[in-house]
Amino acid sequence: MTATLNHPAKRSVTRTLDIPLNRVEGDLSIRVELDSGRVSEAWSSGTMYRGIENILLGRGPLDGLVITPRICGICSTAHLTAASKALDSISGIQPPPDAIRVRNLALMAELLQSDVRQTFLTFAADFTNGAYQRHPLHEEALRRYAPMKGETAIDVIRQTRKIVEIVAILGGQWPHSSYMVPGGVAGVPSLADLLQCQHLLAGYRAWYERRILGCSIDRWGEVRSGADLDNWLHECAAHRDSDLGFFIRFARQNGLDRIGGGHGNFISFGLLDLPPGTEVRSRNGSTTHLMGGGFARGAHITPFDPANVTEHVAHSWYVDYPAGRHPFEGETRPYATGEESQKYSWAKAPRYADLPAETGPLAEMVVSRNPLFADLLTSGPSVLTRQLARLVRPAELMPAMQQWLSEICPDGTFYDPASAITEGEGFGTVDAARGALGHWVRIEGGSIQRYQIITPTAWNGSPRDSGHVRGPWEEALIGTPVADPENPVEVGHVVRSFDPCLVCTVHALRGRCSLACRDL
Repeated sequence: MTATLNHPAKRSVTRTLDIPLNRVEGDLSIRVELDSGRVSEAWSSGTMYRGIENILLGRGPLDGLVITPRICGICSTAHLTAASKALDSISGIQPPPDAIRVRNLALMAELLQSDVRQTFLTFAADFTNGAYQRHPLHEEALRRYAPMKGETAIDVIRQTRKIVEIVAILGGQWPHSSYMVPGGVAGVPSLADLLQCQHLLAGYRAWYERRILGCSIDRWGEVRSGADLDNWLHECAAHRDSDLGFFIRFARQNGLDRIGGGHGNFISFGLLDLPPGTEVRSRNGSTTHLMGGGFARGAHITPFDPANVTEHVAHSWYVDYPAGRHPFEGETRPYATGEESQKYSWAKAPRYADLPAETGPLAEMVVSRNPLFADLLTSGPSVLTRQLARLVRPAELMPAMQQWLSEICPDGTFYDPASAITEGEGFGTVDAARGALGHWVRIEGGSIQRYQIITPTAWNGSPRDSGHVRGPWEEALIGTPVADPENPVEVGHVVRSFDPCLVCTVHALRGRCSLACRDL
């Protein structure tokens, strides 16, 4: 669906492109202005309204555990985790260590599936675009990534289907499971369940090392700089011909290391809570998360402070309010007549300390001070580094998964009873497949009086804020060369490197349907 966007009066440019971007989760429209063959302006429009927050109002506190996982079929476990943690905080309860392990394991299985599928089924499909038909690697790209018939594409579907069985074993089903509750989890995994999870993970790790990395995770862990990465790539044929090796070669030869910069600000809420007593250690010394949260502005990294989070609606189709508001004070009141010249998206504009911030695997690597990505980003972020972070994040996760599976005691405690939730406010934050996800909840008189959700794509795909500052991927598009306006594959590379998921950003309208929801 192509939406009609209304923007401020435009200066004279060579060409304007309206691009309904496919191969993303949900509906996304990108408008760019080209000046001398390069993007000089960009607008990102989420073309459906998100109403989940309003659907939850007046419902019982536990209803969020059933409704919010249905926001998205890709990251439903992440929404369940955030919703559960929000209720944990209101209850003032800390789930038992084994309950934290079970929560983590399900979320990690979801991440493993999403990272590989996004890379090879949505992002790398652009490598087969006709724009590259004269490139020496084009035939190999077709062999690997042609949609629904490429060797890697088919293999990825087969293998990722298996790894999410871990979520079904621990949570009863996937997607949309609801086994997390305030104080822990509702089910106790048996020894047979844990052994089956270990078997599934071992098989997935062996496949990932053989096909994706072309080496062991331990060997990949020795790559700590750009020079190390070059040495690894040329060390042997197995590295060079792996899907990781091919991705790096193709991306470099086609300039994906030189486009998609953005603001250079990064946010992570923290990836995976560390349960008390675990042998798993954080890379950056965090005592709370496997990959500690924070905000990075250039090389300066500060701890994450939820008080600094706000949402703006100056360019979003909502009733205006001054500047940005913290989620506990936020509003979701849709207002779109088509006549406002500055409003152009159903996505709000989250900001941290009034600054736009990119989130996702690259942000996690930056904030957790991963040495490889710290070195690669000395020349700024790019499409290559952003997608590389996603492709190798599973190597960060699987060793911790194996350790947590070995630490769980089937005869242990998985639930600490929580009292009835009748009053209070709290929030749950988690890093989902696409980055920082937060649920902010206020309970009054035993029912939900306020529920605000900030999704990763709201951070990355936000419109301009009250200061008219572009969102992260709007900014990342600036300066992108477009060789053929009839086939702007470069725009797709930049936006897809953020892994857009608009179904998390938007949902449903009641009453008479407008253009924005006509095709729902």
